[in-house]
Amino acid sequence: MVKFFLMSGINIFVFIKSNFMLTQRQLFFEYLALPSAKPLALEIRKADGIYLFDKDGKKYFDLVSGVSVSNIGHRHPKVIQAIHNQLDKYMHLMVYGKYIQTPQVRLAKVLSDNLPEKLNSTYFVNSGSEAVEGALKLAKRFTGRSEIIAFKNAYHGGTHGALSVMGHEDLKNAFRPLLPDVRFLEFNNFQDIDKISEKTACVIIEPIQAEAGVILPEKDFLKNLRNKCYKTGALLIFDEIQMAFGRTGKLFCFENYNVVPDILCLAKSMGGGMPIGAFISSKEIMNSLTFNPELGHITTFGGHPVCCAAALANLEVLKEGDLIKQATEKGDLFNEILQKHPLIKEIRKKGLMLSIELENSEQTDKVVKLFIKNGIVVDRFLFRNNAFRIAPPLIIKKNEIVKVSNIILSCLNKLIKRY
Repeated sequence: MVKFFLMSGINIFVFIKSNFMLTQRQLFFEYLALPSAKPLALEIRKADGIYLFDKDGKKYFDLVSGVSVSNIGHRHPKVIQAIHNQLDKYMHLMVYGKYIQTPQVRLAKVLSDNLPEKLNSTYFVNSGSEAVEGALKLAKRFTGRSEIIAFKNAYHGGTHGALSVMGHEDLKNAFRPLLPDVRFLEFNNFQDIDKISEKTACVIIEPIQAEAGVILPEKDFLKNLRNKCYKTGALLIFDEIQMAFGRTGKLFCFENYNVVPDILCLAKSMGGGMPIGAFISSKEIMNSLTFNPELGHITTFGGHPVCCAAALANLEVLKEGDLIKQATEKGDLFNEILQKHPLIKEIRKKGLMLSIELENSEQTDKVVKLFIKNGIVVDRFLFRNNAFRIAPPLIIKKNEIVKVSNIILSCLNKLIKRY
């Protein structure tokens, strides 16, 4: 009797397991902590170049690049080979800065070779948020001051310090109290620059405000900001986490404006798809984290050798061809094709980063859904809900731009008919 019950129980369990196995989508919603109640939830099985492929084999144009991560495309063969080569040697060995690891050393040297002379000391971290955290600590430590100045509608990450300098209350108000002594200025407000003083440790700014909808600096705004920081002794931090590595038509965004920061924050596209970030400054400033106290900033996985190897390959791809130069031409082509559509109110762009602004957020929501149905992945901006971004991998070809732009126009036309 007992044996029959046990066997029956096993049979029932097998039946339930085989007939009611949870799908990946169900597991996604059941077990993954999600930052949004309405995630896109595309089930991607493969990515290659500028394309994503879902579980049914449907192909999508990726016009987001993982939010400016996959600048040289998904699974670039040189990045894949660099990863394989490093895996054959070693992965994690010891916390950052303890051992001499060739990928770290080589990457730091190559970055220095491609940056102005005073940006010659690199601290590797894991992400953009951590790069910002390190930069803020470094500025306070070096200057001995506490005041931090940031800008409204700026996005610098989601950790506690990075959240403190985010210029948008909706995403951070629930987490107060945050860092004290943080002030916010208006981007492109020349008069606000005078609020920087001898009490200011640092000014952190995106040279181009990304999540605000690609807001470009007005002529000489960054230069005036640079001069004010020189006069007051405040350090100028540029957050190029989203805009570096060719996205704006230059290797680094600040090169467009001939203004050099004291500290540069990088991440996203740095690793060619692998997670890595950095904050970079002069050796003099960076030494503040080495002495009094020692271990002023530490990280276990920062500068992971496999990620550094991938980042080196990523840089080589960007430097060896015309991808960076072509970014501006390709952005211009998107603009040329799309700008005359009646639903598009404004296009703001730099290089291959475009903000396509519609009349309202309702239109944006509807057209984004139409894009998905028609094989295009785009993304909204955090602080500009009536706009969507176009930021494909830099490797996109001009004939592909024409093709995907015509699909975008077709979707916008369908939206007009619905009204």
